[in-house]
Amino acid sequence: MSGPQQPAVARFWTADAGQARCLLCPHECLLDEGQTGLCNVRKVEDGQLRSLVYGHPVGGAVDPIEKKPLFHFRPASATYSYATVGCNLACTFCQNYTLSQVQGSVAQDSYVPAETLVEDAIKAGCRTLAHTYSEPTIFLEYALDVARAGNARGLDSVFVTNGFIGDAAREEVAATISAANIDLKAFSDLTYRTVCRGRLQPVLDSIVSLVAAGVWVEVTTLVVPGLNDSPAELGDIARFLASVSPAIPWHVSRFHPSFHMTDRGVTPAATLAAARTAGAEAGLQFVYIGNLPGANGEDTICPSCQNVVVRRHHFTVVENLLNKGSCHFCGHQLAGVW
Repeated sequence: MSGPQQPAVARFWTADAGQARCLLCPHECLLDEGQTGLCNVRKVEDGQLRSLVYGHPVGGAVDPIEKKPLFHFRPASATYSYATVGCNLACTFCQNYTLSQVQGSVAQDSYVPAETLVEDAIKAGCRTLAHTYSEPTIFLEYALDVARAGNARGLDSVFVTNGFIGDAAREEVAATISAANIDLKAFSDLTYRTVCRGRLQPVLDSIVSLVAAGVWVEVTTLVVPGLNDSPAELGDIARFLASVSPAIPWHVSRFHPSFHMTDRGVTPAATLAAARTAGAEAGLQFVYIGNLPGANGEDTICPSCQNVVVRRHHFTVVENLLNKGSCHFCGHQLAGVW
């Protein structure tokens, strides 16, 4: 760790008639000198687009991989989680708004090289690095450097992401990481535009392209009462995911009032159960209920013999009856990275 340094020159941008066009995400912000993008952490200084958060992580915690949530990727292993501030969406229901919705300039108090995070992860006994908490897209230059440094030391990387990422950036992500959990916040472009300040299609493109690239992908939908909880919309999400791959685990997660959305209560358990049923009816093999421990929605069930093969309680694996992904009861090989 060292003292302050000048913000790093960003990647994924072009000069455009005296302005800087950021291509990191689909917003493609066109910025004048001194302006900051919608993510609040990429700024034009001296004619160059700079990352205000490169080398300035927050967090730094050892988590179970199940907390990401990733249920089919190295279960019961530890992952080293970190983030920077900022996000390229502005969801009114954000659960991590104290990190993601920081406004204005970011203090450059100290600099942490990528290799330092990797060393911390190794010392903690972690098998993976988790780029998580806020949105790894907006600190992508740093995330890629951390991931590559980790790869060189035998650590895989996982992204917990909103999937709102530009094409070129997404290609580099796909070539670098091993797994991702992608938030699919709704199946309505209007909801994305008005509630999240984004668009739906780029997120769908991310799911399709990362799966096609061989990245292990799981998807989370925070089920918000009155927003995305209709049977029709949940069914649409389930059918889309099944069309990409019926082996994609879908985590339907309970909403708690947060940030600017405190006008409604938590998601009823019955709604989450209905979402799980919709997933099964669409052909998804694995649908999990999140943020509701003890509801038996966290267990992995073999799609062949219907026996429980992994029992979980609140991100803890209680029992694992898989042998390198093979069902103890019938021998069926479950999809995942075991």
